[in-house]
Amino acid sequence: MLSSPIKLFLQILFVSLSMTVAAFAQKTPTPTPSTDEATEKVFTEEIKLNVIATDIDGKFVSDVKKEDLVINEDGRLHQANSIKRIPANVLVVMDTGGEMRQVKGFKQTVDTTKSLINALQVEDSVAIMQYNDKVEIIAEWTNKEEALTVLKSKANFGKRSVFIDALETATKFLQKNPLENRHLVLITDGTDTFNKLSERDAAMKNLLATSINVHIISYTQLERADIEPRTKGISNTPPPKALPDEVAAQMPNGVRDLNRATRILTINTDRAFLRKMRKRKQDLIDSEKYLAALAKDTNGEFILPETKQEMLDKTALVAQIIDSSYVITYTPKHPLIDSQTGEVRNIDVTSRRPNLLVQAHRKLVVIK
Repeated sequence: MLSSPIKLFLQILFVSLSMTVAAFAQKTPTPTPSTDEATEKVFTEEIKLNVIATDIDGKFVSDVKKEDLVINEDGRLHQANSIKRIPANVLVVMDTGGEMRQVKGFKQTVDTTKSLINALQVEDSVAIMQYNDKVEIIAEWTNKEEALTVLKSKANFGKRSVFIDALETATKFLQKNPLENRHLVLITDGTDTFNKLSERDAAMKNLLATSINVHIISYTQLERADIEPRTKGISNTPPPKALPDEVAAQMPNGVRDLNRATRILTINTDRAFLRKMRKRKQDLIDSEKYLAALAKDTNGEFILPETKQEMLDKTALVAQIIDSSYVITYTPKHPLIDSQTGEVRNIDVTSRRPNLLVQAHRKLVVIK
């Protein structure tokens, strides 16, 4: 047996060696990988867009596969990388302003919004924006029932129409969250009080750089039909009301009755007024062309009703198109990174499957 002094010496020696080994292990540098061992980064690009798939009777086809689709981008054929069906995210934008509106009434716009929301699928998400003197999001993303409740309590009207500001705000709102299957529905005549044409073109370009589908229920035909007689010197049509109905309803009785009085024959020699009416007519014609192009180039639907009832009825068609959408992706053969800012690509998707109809035309603007 070891004596106590020797035993104590060995214990001290063991502890000292252990501490030395531990200290060496802590100071040993971790080897860094050589350049050859470093992971190579590979950048891939995908373009995402919505396609509408129906049968020959216009009914949604629920079993579309990526092999069923042919993607044509400026003459280059592509195969879809993925296809999926998810609930839609729908932002409804209500035009509730404008100095010279006649048919574009507040109640008609609200009723059209209600009809559209009711026609959507229950699993869809809905948000509501209104614009008049200003742009306002009155309902953030929510379900149909809650959106209708908010619409009833928060919808209002104003004198002016800031259409371009609304278009810009709507684009930013739809892009601020990583949403897919995004749809923007405009209930509008597309005219703007401040007539900022360059800003309007820029707003369209920003939308064309996204995967958002823009559907439009337009007042332009209704407004044009109403204003046409007022562009002439002699007319059987009463002159335009001094105030829209919803504004006149809040005025004293005498003012309200005068505003609503019926006139049988109008002879107008006011040249300034006639010029104003003719300019309004031309603004509506230009707006209609703009709205039609916006819907076409974003794979949306353009509705041009001739009656107020038709406007309500066509909301079912818009909802059906929205709820017949798939989200697809593909890798462009001409990489986006090699493109200049502002380059335009035309994308068309067709079906190689019998009795499957695919609606997908998109004009894509490259913005870096």
